[in-house]
Amino acid sequence: MHHYDLYGIGAALLDTEIEVTDSDLQSLGVDKGVMTLVDDERQQQLVGDLKDHLVTASHACGGSGANTIIAASYFGLNSFYSCKVAADDNGDFYRNNLAAAGVDYPQVLHSADPGTTGKCLVLITPDAERSMNTYLGISAELSTTELDHQALNQSRWTYIEGYLVSSPTGRAAAIALREQAEINGVKTALSLSDPMMVQLFHDGLKEMIGNSVDLLFCNRDEALKFCGTDSLQQAAKDLRNHCRAFAITLGADGALLWDGDNEYRVATPKVKAIDTNGAGDMFAGAFLYGINRGMSFAEAGELACRAAAQVVSQYGPRLRPEQHKELLAQTANA
Repeated sequence: MHHYDLYGIGAALLDTEIEVTDSDLQSLGVDKGVMTLVDDERQQQLVGDLKDHLVTASHACGGSGANTIIAASYFGLNSFYSCKVAADDNGDFYRNNLAAAGVDYPQVLHSADPGTTGKCLVLITPDAERSMNTYLGISAELSTTELDHQALNQSRWTYIEGYLVSSPTGRAAAIALREQAEINGVKTALSLSDPMMVQLFHDGLKEMIGNSVDLLFCNRDEALKFCGTDSLQQAAKDLRNHCRAFAITLGADGALLWDGDNEYRVATPKVKAIDTNGAGDMFAGAFLYGINRGMSFAEAGELACRAAAQVVSQYGPRLRPEQHKELLAQTANA
């Protein structure tokens, strides 16, 4: 009996989005378009340098895996999320935000340890690119303690955030989760998360993947870096050695999907992108909803591309609850 459709694991981060220019990034010494891990001092320095921008800042419960699980929950999946927050105001905010989205979490989160809940400073440039500076805080200590074995065993799918590869305890928890899922017949999905993670922690990601996951999510850059090639066609061929199916997002060019037998190219609606933060997370959440509800890979990919296009056309990494229902209505009418 499956009580949950989807069990996720990942970092718990309070996102702060700020609009900046390319010259701002250069003067701040921020690498564009990737996620950079920073310590608390560096993040506070960036916040201080951007104090004039903070009046237009927006805040949200985030983290890549959380964005995906919350999206899946709003679409209609019964969802569970393992993460780690501290005994601070941001930790309280985070738990409340998960609950408001209908996402269950381990009981251990109610007895949070002293420390600082993770924070991510997301800098958005006029070309809609997002550059993230992440202080993991207590998320760096995410471990097997935060796993809920009963919830996992009652799930159809598990979703693993690739960013966990940067934390030794987080990586170990992700591997333990995958191994338990495999033993209990729970399907496994993993996201490569970020080109910088692939470049710096390639072997760790392979360890998290193990022999093979059921579904691998990545974007074009992550696929190319992971496979060590400049050819998308070659990367699509090589990825088959690490998964039983994949979804490669291609930005405005849609997505390349493989269901284990056939490849599909799915187009994305033409929109004016203003903020790409969360696009891949939303794609994964919508896609996982689709295949959980009996859609074909092509149908799930079409829904996921529409959802991702909606995200990049507005600020913030997530959609409002009612927007998920609107997307499902469009899918039904189509």
